[in-house]
Amino acid sequence: MLLYHGSKHGIEGDIKPLSRDRCDFGSGFYMGTDVLQPLTLVCGYEDAHIYTLDVDMSGLSVIRFDSDLDWALYIAYNRGRLEHVRDSKLYHRVSHLADGADVIVGSIANDRMFVVFDRFVTGQLTDTALVACLSALNIGDQYVAKTELACCRVRVVEDRCLSEAERAEFAAMSFENRKLGVSIADRIARQHRRDGRYFDEIVGGEDA
Repeated sequence: MLLYHGSKHGIEGDIKPLSRDRCDFGSGFYMGTDVLQPLTLVCGYEDAHIYTLDVDMSGLSVIRFDSDLDWALYIAYNRGRLEHVRDSKLYHRVSHLADGADVIVGSIANDRMFVVFDRFVTGQLTDTALVACLSALNIGDQYVAKTELACCRVRVVEDRCLSEAERAEFAAMSFENRKLGVSIADRIARQHRRDGRYFDEIVGGEDA
C-alpha cells in the first residue's frame, strides 16, 4: 500500500522506528493515508520533504484502533496525560493496549483533531462528543512502524522537497483546518452536552 511521510529535514540513512516519545502512538516511524496531513506538519521548515512510501505489511503483527475511547486514552497515555494516575488499573490497561505490535494503525490526531482531542483531555468535551467529532471530521489513518522489522518493509517511492510557495500554502491550510476543528467541536459539544463522561470522570472512575 502507498502511504506518506513528512520530514523536517529529510531522512538520512535507513528508516528507523524513532520519533519523539510524546507522539500519538509513542516512538516509531509515522506514515499517513492522507498526503495533506504530513504536509501541514512539516511546512514550517525550509528543508521539509514529503515522501511517498510503498509498505508491505504481510506477516507483521498489526494492531488497529477503532475511533473510540480506547483510541483517545491510548493517545492520552502516550502524550503523558495519564501520569497522574500511573498506579491505577486504567493506566496499566491502556499502557498495554498495543503490546507486541510491529505496526499500529488508527485515526490521525491531525490539525483538525488536535483541537478536539485537547478539549477532551481538558474536560470541555465528553467521550461521546469526542467520538462524534471523529466521525464528523472524517480524518484519515496513520500507520506507525514500531519495530525494525516493520521499518524494513518500508520502501521510498518518491522524495520531494517542498518549495517556499508550497510551504506557505500548506501553512495556511493548517490554520484553516484548526479553525474548522474548533467550529465542529463547538457544534458537537452543544449537541452532546449531557451525553457521556468527561476525561476526569473516566480516569477517576474506570478502576474505582
